[in-house]
Formats: sequence, structure tokens, C-alpha cells
Amino acid sequence: MIFHLIKIPATGTQLTFLDWIVLLAYGAGMLLIGWFYSRKNKTKDDYLLGGRKMNPTAIGISLFATLMSTLSYLTYPGEMIQHGPVIFTGILAFPLVYYVVGWWLIPRFMKMNVTSAYEILEKKLGLRVRMLAIFMFLSLRLLWMATIIYVTVDVALYSVIQFDRSYVPWIGALLTVVTIFYTSMGGLRAVVVTDVIQSGIFLGGALLSIVVVCFQLGSFSAIFPAEWPAHWDTLQFGFDPLERTTLGNAVLVLFVWYVCTSGSDQMAVQRYLSTKDIHTARRSFKISLYSNVIAYILLALVGLAMLAFFVRNEHLLVTGKSINDQADTLFPRFIMIGLPPGVSGLVIAGLLAAAMSSMSSGLNSVSSVITEDIIKRFRKKKAVVADPLKQVKKLSYLTGAIVMALSFFVGEVPGNLLDVIMKVVNLFVAPLFVLFFMALFVPFATGRATFWAGIVSVAVAIAVAFWGVFGITVLWIMPVSLIAGIAAGVILSYADRLLFKPETGRS
Repeated sequence: MIFHLIKIPATGTQLTFLDWIVLLAYGAGMLLIGWFYSRKNKTKDDYLLGGRKMNPTAIGISLFATLMSTLSYLTYPGEMIQHGPVIFTGILAFPLVYYVVGWWLIPRFMKMNVTSAYEILEKKLGLRVRMLAIFMFLSLRLLWMATIIYVTVDVALYSVIQFDRSYVPWIGALLTVVTIFYTSMGGLRAVVVTDVIQSGIFLGGALLSIVVVCFQLGSFSAIFPAEWPAHWDTLQFGFDPLERTTLGNAVLVLFVWYVCTSGSDQMAVQRYLSTKDIHTARRSFKISLYSNVIAYILLALVGLAMLAFFVRNEHLLVTGKSINDQADTLFPRFIMIGLPPGVSGLVIAGLLAAAMSSMSSGLNSVSSVITEDIIKRFRKKKAVVADPLKQVKKLSYLTGAIVMALSFFVGEVPGNLLDVIMKVVNLFVAPLFVLFFMALFVPFATGRATFWAGIVSVAVAIAVAFWGVFGITVLWIMPVSLIAGIAAGVILSYADRLLFKPETGRS
């Protein structure tokens, strides 16, 4: 039985030969899938949208895997260890999220035969709003992918392998290159298939870690603390922008994030458009939410298991640091000191899987937006591209290089992983949705007013994130910037209609 092989060394960690074999086999498998599906892509629509006939279950799992990146895989157990379970109560928002996205947003997107979500903005509010949305999306996803590389290599892998930090850029480059190759070869089909496989790997790794700790401690109940730990945040109800975690804050931030992402992010919209109709798109989203509920529960239990394990094995902590100080790295550290050879490699592959599934979707979506919203939009009508599929693939390489360069700066942002995600990754989430909200739900919206509403929303997000305006917690960056943007858009649109000739449609 594998539990009798559990290794718990007093000091030092290193991957065994078997671990390396597992990791290499995983990387080779991803490349093989990309090569296999590269032969099935005959047109640009095949490459970017899977021919618009993708299986709804696979799409739902892919959407889940895309958004459940290494950031979530490490952030949520670390947040549980450091601040307690309040953040996980956000899943109570899922029924309302399903209703809003499934019945308000998805039908509007599916009725429009587009490749890029941002084509909708130009049709409704003009070119200027579309270009602002493209800038926000590209900034959002490039920073997101850069943060994934930083966290995966400099936080996760460094915690388990202990390599020389001078190798961080090279390891990040290797991770990016492998992802670029299988993404650029296979397109959305390869992305979706690898997402499904990778979901199984990283969820299985989390479950296995929980089982191993329970075996070590003697029972499942042993991972739950006998009393509320002194360092955890006090359980509070209601909404409070001055408190980091209350039940109301957790529900609000998850609701806002899901609605904004599902209603404006090309990575989400691209998956709806790759299904055949509204019903299948809605089904895919429901499967994504179910997968997220399972993942949140698993990651909460991982956090509890890691806390219980290291409280009882404090000699295995990094010397000179408390459990609180290294909360974000305890899960990857346990992978090395608590799992048998080969299994450690498989769970590390899970960390890489979470990163690569998100990056592959990001690369595919960014390439889609650049192709449809910039190159195709501004290319002269007479200009003919000899091989549009080849052009899209080249964009994946360029995007990967930009992401690698940005990843070097992510480590300068202060705070734990949740702070970094809120301040860097989610900075443009609400402002981007403000543009779509105005286009889809405000009939008197004007292009000029919506453009400035987006700018106001970004300014508010930056002010809260980096200037600490009013002392508001990072969890309120998205809700506050969303409300400010929508309010500005409605007021300015109304004023625009009264005082000036409104800008509508294409310009």
C-alpha cells in the first residue's frame, strides 16, 4: 500500500528518478496531444472555436480548468491556513451566478455570430469602446499568465525542488515553450482535451494529499482543528469593505468575479461560442460551476490538512519561519516530504497542469482577439493573408514571449498570493465588464460615455489596489470599481443624450 512508502525526512527535499520520469512523461503527453489535433485543424474557425461543435461537458470542464489555475491551487489552501475558512463561503453565490450568466449573458452572446466578444462592442458603441476593451482584456490576460508563471516556478516549484533561483527564468521559459507548442499546434481542441486531463491530475493530486495526511494523523476528523485557531480571522457576517474576510464579502467578491469574467472575458465567451446552441452553452457553464464547487471543497480540505500536518510536524517547516509566514508554500512543500516517489512527481505534474491549462487557454484567446480585433479589423480589404491559420499560430509565440518578460515583475507586488491576484490579475476584470454591461443592458448608452466609464472604473480599481483609498480591503477592488464604472456610464450617457449628439454604432 502506498501509504507505507510515505517519506518524511527531517531536512532536505529532492525529486527522485521516478519523479522525473513522471514529469517528463507528462510533458511529452501534452505535446503528443497537440500534434494529434494539429492534423484536424483545417480552418481558422477549427483552430479558434473547434468548429463550433465542441462537446458541452468537455467545454464545461475546460472552462473550469482554465479559471482554476495554479493561482487558485495554491492561493486557497494558503488562505485557509492563514485566514481560515470564510473565503470559501463564496460558493454560496453559485446559484445566483448560474442564473445571471445562464439566462442573462449566454443567450445574448450566442445570438451573435462572432468569433471575438469585442466585435459586439463596436456594433453597439463604436470602435473606440472596442479598442479600450481589447486593451483591458490583453492587459488582464497577459498579467494573469505572467502571474501564473511566477507563482508556478518561483513559489510552487522552488518550494519542492529547491533549485538555484538564477534558473527561475529558464524554467519559466521551458514551461511556457511546452505550453505554446501544444497550444499552437492543436488549437482549441487540444486546449480542451488537455484541460480535461489536467483537471483530473490536479484534483486527484489534491485528493491524494488529503488522504495521505488523514492516514498519517489517524482519521479524517483529525484534520479539523479542535477549536478556532487564534491566528484565523474572526467569523463575521454581512458586508464590510474595511474587513478582509466576512461571509458577505466572500459571497460578493466571488459573484462579481464570476459574472464579470463570464460576461466579458474572451476565454469564457470563446467557449460558449464553440458550442452549437444556447442550451449546450448553458449546460457547459453549469458543469463548470459544479466542477468549481468540488475544487473549492477539495482545496479547503487541503488547507485544513496542511495546517494539521505541519502543526504536528513543526520540525519540517522552513527554519526560522512560522506556519503563517509560509502558508502559501506549505502545500507544495508537503508534496515533496509527504508523498511517495513517483506520486510526488505526479502531484507536481498537477501543479504544472493547473498552470498549463490556464496558459494554453490564455494564449489561444489572446491570439483570437489580436487576430479578429486588431489584424483583421484594421487590415486593408484588398490585403489577402496567404495562411491565416499560420498567422494565428505565430501570435501564440509572440504572446508567450511577452508573458515571460512580464513574469519577472510580478514578484515586486506586496502581500500574499490572494493580494497579488486581486491587485494584479483581477485589476481589469470589473472595468472590462462595465463596457459590456453598458452595451447589453443600458439602451441609452453612448460610445463616448461608455469609454469614459471604463476609464473611471480602472482609475478606481488602481486607487483601491495600490493607494489604499479609504482603507478598503483588496476583496472590494472589483465591486467598488464595477459600481463606480456603471454609475459613471449611466450618468454620462444620460448627459450625453441631453447635451450632445450621441455616438452609436460603428465609427
